[in-house]
Amino acid sequence: MILYIAEKPSVGRAVADVLPKPHQKGDGFIRVANGDVVTWCIGHLLEQAEPDAYDPEYKKWKKEHLPIIPVEWKHQIKSQTRSQFNAVKKLIKEADQLVNMGDPDRVGQILVDEVINYSGVNKAKREATLRCLVNDMNPGAIKKALNDLRKNTDFIPLATSALARARADWLYGINMTRLCTLLGQSAGYNGVLSIGRVQTPVLGLVVHRDQEIENFITKPFYEVFITLQTVAGESFTAKWKPSTACEPYMDEEGRVLSRKLAEVVLQKVVGHSGNVIAVKRDKKKQPAPLPYSLSSLQIDASKRFNLNAQKTLDICQQLYERHKLITYPRSDCRYLPKGHYTERQTVAQSIAKTSAALSDSVQKADLDLKSKAWNDAKVGAHHAIIPTSRAVPADRLSQDEKNIYELVARQYLMQFYPPFEYAEHQIDSEVEGGLFVAKQKSVISNGWKALLPPQKTPKQDAEFSSVALPNVKTGDPVTCIDGKMDEKQTSPPKRFTDATLLSAMTGIARYVSDPEIKKVLRDTDGLGTEATRAGIIELLFKRQFLTKKGKEIHSTDAGKHLVNSLPKRMVVPDMTAHWESQLEAISEKRMRYGQFMQPLTDGLKALIVEVESGDFSALRGMGKKPMRKRKTARKK
Repeated sequence: MILYIAEKPSVGRAVADVLPKPHQKGDGFIRVANGDVVTWCIGHLLEQAEPDAYDPEYKKWKKEHLPIIPVEWKHQIKSQTRSQFNAVKKLIKEADQLVNMGDPDRVGQILVDEVINYSGVNKAKREATLRCLVNDMNPGAIKKALNDLRKNTDFIPLATSALARARADWLYGINMTRLCTLLGQSAGYNGVLSIGRVQTPVLGLVVHRDQEIENFITKPFYEVFITLQTVAGESFTAKWKPSTACEPYMDEEGRVLSRKLAEVVLQKVVGHSGNVIAVKRDKKKQPAPLPYSLSSLQIDASKRFNLNAQKTLDICQQLYERHKLITYPRSDCRYLPKGHYTERQTVAQSIAKTSAALSDSVQKADLDLKSKAWNDAKVGAHHAIIPTSRAVPADRLSQDEKNIYELVARQYLMQFYPPFEYAEHQIDSEVEGGLFVAKQKSVISNGWKALLPPQKTPKQDAEFSSVALPNVKTGDPVTCIDGKMDEKQTSPPKRFTDATLLSAMTGIARYVSDPEIKKVLRDTDGLGTEATRAGIIELLFKRQFLTKKGKEIHSTDAGKHLVNSLPKRMVVPDMTAHWESQLEAISEKRMRYGQFMQPLTDGLKALIVEVESGDFSALRGMGKKPMRKRKTARKK
C-alpha cells in the first residue's frame, strides 16, 4: 500500500480526486480503489516540546534557569490534533511505501518528515520514502507531479535547514522572552515581553525609523536652474550640477546647503555665454518584471489595494486551495520551469474566461515571446505564483479575490509583451566654468507597461524636462538668458507602511550596518520567510508594539521602550539576516547544521548578561495582561 501524506486536508482531497475510484472515506484518510491511501496533517501535528518537558522546574519562570538548552531535543504531539496524528501514525506503520506530499517549501518538508520520524519507522522505509511537489491544485498538475516523484532523501538539506530554524527560534525565543519578561516585571511592566529573532529586529526597524523622524531637523537646500538659448533661438532649461569644490557646502546626498553659493553661481552665469560639452542620445529597453513571489505580490497588493500582508496571503490561499486559480502562493521564487511554457495558451485562455478586464490584454499578448522568467536553474522546490489553467465565472470571486487574481494574471501576461522602450536625451553645457545638465525622456513603445492601469496623476521626474530638447551638438555655443534659484526643505524619511516594511524585510541588506555581514548577504536575503513575514508583522500589532494610523505603521511607547532597553545587536537586522543567509546555505549544502547551531548556543550566556544590564524602567505601568503560566510564544 502506498501512503500519500499531504500537509492539509484540502490538498489530501485534491490528490485523492486524481487517484482510482471508487473511494472509501475513513477517519482522517481516503482509501482509493487500488488500496492506496491518502492522509494528511492539519498543519504541524507535532511541536517543539515546552521547557518543562526537559525539567519540571522550568514550569516556573526564573532567571537562574537560563539559558535553557536541551541536550536531546524533544517533540510533543499537539493536543488539538492528537487523533489525526494517531491516524497518520497507524497508516505509516501499515504502508509499504511512503510519499511526502508536504507543501513545496522548508516547512512543508519538515512537517511531514517529522511525523514519519516520530512514528518510529525503520531506516529502510524512511530512506525509500518519495517526495511529491505539488505547486498547482488542479487535477492535471497533480497527476503530472505524481508522475514525477523524487527521492525524499534528496531534500534532507531542506529539512535540516527547517530543523535548525525551528530549534534556533526555540532557543532564542524561549530564553530571551523569559528573561525580558522577568526583567520587565521587576521594572513594573504588566505582561509578556515577547522576543524573537525576526520579530524584534522588525520592531527595531520601525522604532528607529520613528525616532529618526522625531529627531529630524529640516534644513533648507538650494537648486539653480538656468534657461539656455541656442544660435537658432531655441531655449531649454538646465540644472546646475555642483563640482567637487562645492562639497564643503553640501550634505551627504549632494544637496547644496549654502544659499550664498547658489546666488553666486546664478549671478555669475546669467547673461553669459557657454558651450555644449556633451550630447547623449540613448535608446533603452526595460524588460517586463518577473512573475510574483509572495512578498512582491504582497507589496503590490498593499500599494494598489491597501491590503495588509496577512490579508493578501489569506486571499492567495483561497485562490489556490478553494478556487484552484493560482499556483502555490507561499513561494519566494520569481522564475518558472521551462516545461510551464508549453501551457501558456491554456493559461492565457483561462485568464480571459475568468477576468473580463484582462480579455483584451490576452488578445494582444504575443505568446511566441519568451521572457527570462523561464529558467530551470533558478527554480527550486517551488516556482513563481502564476494563474493555473482553470477558469471560473468571475461572479464566484469576491472583489478582493478578483483584485489579487488580476494582479497575478497581469504579471504573467507581461511575460508575453515586448520591452518598454524609451529614449533619453541629455545635453551637458558649460557656462563660466559651471556644469549645467538638461535631460529629457520620451516613450518609444509602452510594451508591457500597456498592461498597467492608468495613473491618475503620472509622476513627473524632476530630473527630466517635460518638453523636447533642441537638436544640438558638442561645441555649439549657448547663452544663459535667464535663471532662478529654488529654495527647498530637506524632508524626514517616510514612516513605514505595509508595503515598505515588507520591502525592507525582503531586501534587508540595505539596513545592515556591519560591512562583513553585508558582504555575505545576497539581494534575495531577508528577514523571515515568505510564509512567516505576514504573521510576524501581525504579531507585533497583537503585542501592541505597533499600531497603524491610516496607511502608516507607528511604534507604540511600549515598542519604543522595549527596543531602547535591549542590546543593539538584538534590535538591528544584522544578526538575524546573517542567520537567514546561513539557513539558506544549509539548504543548499554549503553549510552544516553544527556550524550554525554551535555558535548560537555558545553565545546565549553572554547575551543574557548583556540583556540584564539593560534599563527596563521606562516600561513601568505599561502592558495590560498580567503574566500567567503559559506556553511561551516562539514566533520568529
